[in-house]
Amino acid sequence: MARPRKFDEERAVDAAMQAFWAAGYEATSTQDLCDATGLGRSSIYNTFKSKHDLFHRALLRYMERKSDTLGELLEGDLPARERLRALLDVIIEEECAPADAARGCMVVNTAVELAARDADVARELEQDYGRRFEALRAVIEAGQRDGDIDSAKDARDLAHFVIAAIGGMRVSARVGIGREALQGIARATLDAL
Repeated sequence: MARPRKFDEERAVDAAMQAFWAAGYEATSTQDLCDATGLGRSSIYNTFKSKHDLFHRALLRYMERKSDTLGELLEGDLPARERLRALLDVIIEEECAPADAARGCMVVNTAVELAARDADVARELEQDYGRRFEALRAVIEAGQRDGDIDSAKDARDLAHFVIAAIGGMRVSARVGIGREALQGIARATLDAL
């Protein structure tokens, strides 16, 4: 008979997510995961089967939380442009957090680190992109109907553009551009709408 688990699996996934988010997949060792979760190696491997499996679950958890945040920001009664401005402001605040808190975006970090050589991760990132794309497209189309966003522009193109601008802001922040430059990118993004 198998011994019952004496830990909260979801809490372990959350702790692993923090570790992977801080250091990336490759740089996070099994010992780092043990330290982060408080679990021994055997508990990690018995529960999650592999580092990759645990990373996959952590990435899905991160994407779920980010999707919830995106939904909260993009839903509401504000004009579409203001909802998009609020989204860009959140990106700026996240990227300008104190050095010990600024880890960037786990999705962007993972896309840069793993997407080209890990088909499972690439597939999850593509699905996440699709969810973000649809949410942004819906807001942009609503803004076009309300006259808040230029209706002569293709809403799909604009949704891709906003995602690319956000990814660019996040990568640029990793190389050291500051708040003022990020705010300029946000203004240019909104002007393009």
